[in-house]
Amino acid sequence: MEGFVTALNDFFWGPWFIYGILIVGIMFSIITRFLQVRHIKEMIVLMFKGEKSEKGISSFQAMSIALSGRVGTGNIAGTATAIGFGGPGAVFWMWAIAFIGAATAYVESTLAQIYKEEKETEYRGGPAFYIEKGMGQKWFAVIFAVAALIAMLVLMPGVQSNAIAGAVESAFGIETWITGLIIAILLGIIIIGGVRWIANAAQIIVPFMAIAYILMAIIIIVMNISEVPSVIGLIFSSAFGAQELFGGLIGSAIAWGVKRGIYSNEAGQGTGAHPAAAAEVSHPAKQGLVQAASVYIDTLLVCSATAFMILFTGMYNVHDEKAADPSTTFVQVGDFNSGELTGEEQITFAKSIEAGAAYTQYAVDSALPGFGAPFVAIALFFFAFTTIMAYYYIAETNVSYLFSGTYEKIGIWIAKIAILVAAFYGTVRTSSIAWAMGDVGLGLMVWINVIAIIIIMKPAIVALKDYEQQKKEGKDPIFDPIKLGIKNATFWEKYNKDKK
Repeated sequence: MEGFVTALNDFFWGPWFIYGILIVGIMFSIITRFLQVRHIKEMIVLMFKGEKSEKGISSFQAMSIALSGRVGTGNIAGTATAIGFGGPGAVFWMWAIAFIGAATAYVESTLAQIYKEEKETEYRGGPAFYIEKGMGQKWFAVIFAVAALIAMLVLMPGVQSNAIAGAVESAFGIETWITGLIIAILLGIIIIGGVRWIANAAQIIVPFMAIAYILMAIIIIVMNISEVPSVIGLIFSSAFGAQELFGGLIGSAIAWGVKRGIYSNEAGQGTGAHPAAAAEVSHPAKQGLVQAASVYIDTLLVCSATAFMILFTGMYNVHDEKAADPSTTFVQVGDFNSGELTGEEQITFAKSIEAGAAYTQYAVDSALPGFGAPFVAIALFFFAFTTIMAYYYIAETNVSYLFSGTYEKIGIWIAKIAILVAAFYGTVRTSSIAWAMGDVGLGLMVWINVIAIIIIMKPAIVALKDYEQQKKEGKDPIFDPIKLGIKNATFWEKYNKDKK
């Protein structure tokens, strides 16, 4: 099983695919004239402007659900793992993929708004919907929906719950199965209420924990303020192979930075497009810009917080590609656990992917003794738990796409049970398999979604130009797909007709 999963990983995440994602992001950035720079102020303003309705949630709630998915294990354990296997330079490439990924997030989220549908009680939309309506290829949309269900309900929840269980056991000594049971109970209570309960929980938990986490990073930076130039220099020099110790890792720095960057910010994955479609806005570009901002929040703030805590305290080891046996050798950098680990034990520890969260724990502990393990465990619990909530919402949306009527209701209940089982099971299985299966699920969705948005990106670009033109004229932009020549935007056609 492990060999099969590894082979799939190698296929999905080959070098050509990683560089391909970078090229796609650059292409969208150029086509949109780097909206991620031009519209930063607009992104921030729009976050807090949208109003919710009977069927739609607010822009902030939609962004909070998207951030629930984005801010998770990848921000804590994933960032540490990227540094461990790609060197400090991986952090630069995480920043790079976030910058260009913001344009990709705009395109997919705007498409989700353009082609969303109005169900009985709420709006639904996402890649499956815009693939069918924008490409006219229902079979391709069905493939995405099925892939999303497999990824969201089976492959990816285990990554989040496994990291929670490991961190909680390390900090508080609680057995993993007990943590799994607590996760399943709390998750079950929230997902029973559907999108509104998920949105309400996300808009409270995500901002609170993100701010607390970033403040901790600021405290550590201030305590090590004299190290700022050297740490920033280390990141940039090792990113381009100029630093002697990590120079040989430039290929790994790019690969791990891009892989973990995409895993964390999810730009191109299509996951953020699902809650984007549920927002109540007058123009699709509004929510597209808000979702672009969420990529910045995830990577430039939360992932950077993890990276700085680890690098400023020196609590990391790095995979040594120059060694005779590079798969099992690490450069000894950090003095872990206050010297309690021997050299041999440190190498064993570094080889384990579950070390990711522990690196962050040791970093906080080195600055604030006795505080690192519980703080990171609590942060990871909330970050990863809300990510599992977002996974459920995405799964429910794709069930809604595939089925209707009684079959939809049955499918939704099956989805609830499946994700609870997957979340519990993830706490008791090995983390190496959990991460590998999560990467397979991510790769599968990214492949399908990126192909689709490259083919049908035009409506999102047209919507951006229309939005900018109306803003120039001093209007609050209103979307009219017929006027813009955009077909199959049935929700908006009906919406405008009803308003007349």
